[in-house]
Amino acid sequence: MQLTFQFSALLAFFFLALASQEVAALPTKRASVVTLPLYRVRRSYSDLPIQVRHQQIVNRGLRRYALMTRQPMPSDFDLRETIERRMALLSLESRDMSGSSMESVSNATDPTAPNSLPVSIESTDIGYFITIKIGTPPKGFRVTIDSGSADTWVQGVHCHADSGGQCATVHASLSQENSSTFVDTGKPWNITYGSGDVAGNIVTDTVVIANLSLTSHNFGVARRESDDFASYDTPYDGLMGLALSSLSNQGVPTPVEALAKQGLIKEAITSYKISRVADNKHNGEITFGGLDPTKFDPSTLITVPNVSKDGFWEGNMDVLAVDGADSGLKQRTAIFDTGTTGILAPVSDADLVHKLIPGSTSDGHGGYTVPCLTNATITMTFGGRSFSIDPTDLAQFPVDQSNPDGDCTSAITGDTGGDNNPSQWLLGDTFLKNVYLSTNVGNMSISLAKPVD
Repeated sequence: MQLTFQFSALLAFFFLALASQEVAALPTKRASVVTLPLYRVRRSYSDLPIQVRHQQIVNRGLRRYALMTRQPMPSDFDLRETIERRMALLSLESRDMSGSSMESVSNATDPTAPNSLPVSIESTDIGYFITIKIGTPPKGFRVTIDSGSADTWVQGVHCHADSGGQCATVHASLSQENSSTFVDTGKPWNITYGSGDVAGNIVTDTVVIANLSLTSHNFGVARRESDDFASYDTPYDGLMGLALSSLSNQGVPTPVEALAKQGLIKEAITSYKISRVADNKHNGEITFGGLDPTKFDPSTLITVPNVSKDGFWEGNMDVLAVDGADSGLKQRTAIFDTGTTGILAPVSDADLVHKLIPGSTSDGHGGYTVPCLTNATITMTFGGRSFSIDPTDLAQFPVDQSNPDGDCTSAITGDTGGDNNPSQWLLGDTFLKNVYLSTNVGNMSISLAKPVD
């Protein structure tokens, strides 16, 4: 289908949300460990040029990182300019931008470990969510799993979007009207993410994760949401924060900490096996209480201390190499964040890395292209163990959709918004798809291993 885009219409696309569907699966259980299997969902891009949507994702990451690191927030004007620059690179006369190749929903395979529930992948690996149950009687809620924040929330029955509509008409919602164990504490709460903001009250209710029932658990219920979260096209009903509770705006334990405190799991450990759409294997999992040994090569497992002072999961990066060539970057740290799609780096570091990738180019504003067929392998070393990013994760959308063998946008973006953290990287799903990640609250450590299928 040939579509013609007007400039003003493309600007409006900046605020489009994404569509998806959910596929259910049944939980299983074993002592002390809870494992949730992933299932995958792609969002609809039928009305949006892929390059513009990619820039929206990058902008969301820039806003998110600015919030995480207390840097000045990029202005709406600056972010809109990045969209305009991206549009200027497009031929707007007559181009097939239907994005039909990105529209699909696929189920996860049955999990290899017991105590499992499905988790979805949004679109081409944009984000991940699981289904939990809340209330009495229990009701299913889809929540994004986010290792870069520490607040858990779902939509309330009387939630309103900034545009005036009701959130609950299109999403699962919670209140005393549909749960006999719901208690509103009356304490207000709010949070801002790179993709929007939420405000509401802290409540208590029963939360069931893979048949493990947290009684009187504290979390947030949204009474107001930005349109990004409230949209009919948004595939989830809330978010589960899995950073350290010291980061929480709500000031309450995270679900994994609460599971351990109530004796439902032995240790407050969360482990992630992130799959990718391109592999078509549907085999991702998230595990509470331990590690799933069927998901990683034990001979490659390393454990490093969490060095974050702010409640994130952050480790020291020993070496960064491109095709085996040491980049020379030293004394860098990396935050491991499932809530970020790509990778954010200090702009000088991002420039240096891309100069080592044959055929890469810079737009001068923190964005880069690499050959779509690049074989360049970026390797990061933690605790003396090297982990490589698959080149298919580095090269994202083609700049020209009619030429998939040409240049693609790079998954690594340079942070031009501030220099408060000149040695800190933010490693999102582009990196995490290539490792098995485990975080341990009790001993403040991070474990990494090479994943297996």
